[in-house]
Amino acid sequence: MMVANVGSKKGLPEGLWTKCKKCEQIIFQKDFEENFMVCPKCGYYVRLNSAERIKYLTDKNSFKELNAGMKPVDVIEFPGYKVKKDSYKTKDAICTGEAKMGGYPVAIGVMDFEYMGGSMGSVVGEKIVRLIEKAIEKKLPVILVCASGGARMQEGIISLMQMAKTSAALAKLGKKGLPYISVLTDPTTGGVAASYAMLGDVIIAEPNALIGFAGPRVIEQTIRQQLPKGFQLSEFLMKHGMVDMVVERKNLKDTIIKILKFFVFNKAK
Repeated sequence: MMVANVGSKKGLPEGLWTKCKKCEQIIFQKDFEENFMVCPKCGYYVRLNSAERIKYLTDKNSFKELNAGMKPVDVIEFPGYKVKKDSYKTKDAICTGEAKMGGYPVAIGVMDFEYMGGSMGSVVGEKIVRLIEKAIEKKLPVILVCASGGARMQEGIISLMQMAKTSAALAKLGKKGLPYISVLTDPTTGGVAASYAMLGDVIIAEPNALIGFAGPRVIEQTIRQQLPKGFQLSEFLMKHGMVDMVVERKNLKDTIIKILKFFVFNKAK
């Protein structure tokens, strides 16, 4: 969470106030949380970890985690990876499980940018595939909330294999007539953007999220041209047909519920 706690420096109880990273306005913490971790002053979107995202999206106490004990292995013996991967509170960059949204059962996976930049490694790919297989078994819609810098270089070619692996699993889901809703948050880039993030039957993005394969700076240096203003942001991608809708965080759960009701549960009746 990219905000500063200002209580202890002012002789006030900690946790009462916070400071926006962008506009530096002091905000009452409770107001900040009730506004879905979006600055009420300037509209800056704080990145959410998987636990926070699940709390905002799913019905209370409905989330049941799947494959919680799965941890990455240092297969290629990348220098420093063994220590680095075990230094985080979470076991990897995604949390998957079954939950309810508006009373409707779903299979949901939420990426966590706090774990190695949300990088996609073997565990991320395997947990997504197992989630999809569970969804096929129980005839559930799949929702994936993406936040990633791309494939995890510490796992080499194994991380890149997850692109094909997850895409193949989603193809099986589609053949069963089960929908996949992809939610893109800031940032969604690299191999994740080049695979399951952009394969949704419905693709939703949060406002001003960076979405693309390579970053704008890399592209400009490669093609030696200045990119259009707002290039690779959610609104630009929607305008050019890459994203179906841009939805504010406070409306995200209700929007997904409407999509589920229209495409899945009305049909089931």
